[in-house]
Amino acid sequence: MSIHQTLTFESRYPLPTRMGRNLYILAATLGALSLLSIALSFTNIAQQPGSPGDASLWRMTSIALLCVALIVTLLGVMSSLFEQAERRHDVERQQKRRTRPE
Repeated sequence: MSIHQTLTFESRYPLPTRMGRNLYILAATLGALSLLSIALSFTNIAQQPGSPGDASLWRMTSIALLCVALIVTLLGVMSSLFEQAERRHDVERQQKRRTRPE
């Protein structure tokens, strides 16, 4: 029987190891806001008097949000990779400890 069959999901993946998923959600939200900003720059809303800024401001906001979303996505990928490496290292360490002669 392997270690993966005896442990529950919560014990294999404790709460702090779900950081990558939260970063992916943040990146998706920033990406959606970026798409909304670029869409607003091409509509007549940005050209109306009294609107919040001109089209170039909406485009610049969209580019900034997209860059931040890409950076957050990279952080999410790196976080997931390091968490996976740490889990594998812990499993190998536990297996070595079990097979060690006493």
